[in-house]
Amino acid sequence: MNYVFKTSNPKRYRFPTHTNLLVMDRAEATTSESFISVMEPGEAPPLHKHDDTEQVFYVLEGEGRLEIGPEARFVADLVPGDLVRIPPSTLHRVHCTSSVPLAYLVVDCFPGGRPTVEPTWDSHVATVCHENGWDMAEVVEG
Repeated sequence: MNYVFKTSNPKRYRFPTHTNLLVMDRAEATTSESFISVMEPGEAPPLHKHDDTEQVFYVLEGEGRLEIGPEARFVADLVPGDLVRIPPSTLHRVHCTSSVPLAYLVVDCFPGGRPTVEPTWDSHVATVCHENGWDMAEVVEG
């Protein structure tokens, strides 16, 4: 069993809209996973939701803008040290608004336990790529 997960050599996933650096695969835990999300200036992932996941973000560097809901019914500026909670089934996205990359640690929490449909990080990435028309072979690095 692994108790310490190093951030020094994560597996890198470069989506067209952002990068995720996998720290702890959901397959290595019972109810969680963790990664660092990085957006270059001007980048933002598509508006999306996770029906089976509560997310917690801790901003490490850069600045961003959190949008919640369709038509951005809630907007908040993010700076290093901010902690964000996204409840399950909540439409959201984060934009990088600074001239340097925005990086934040993400902890996904699965209230019902590890998802059976997507039991590994790569199975989740495959679904995200399929839903957005992205080629997974181009997203996964290393």
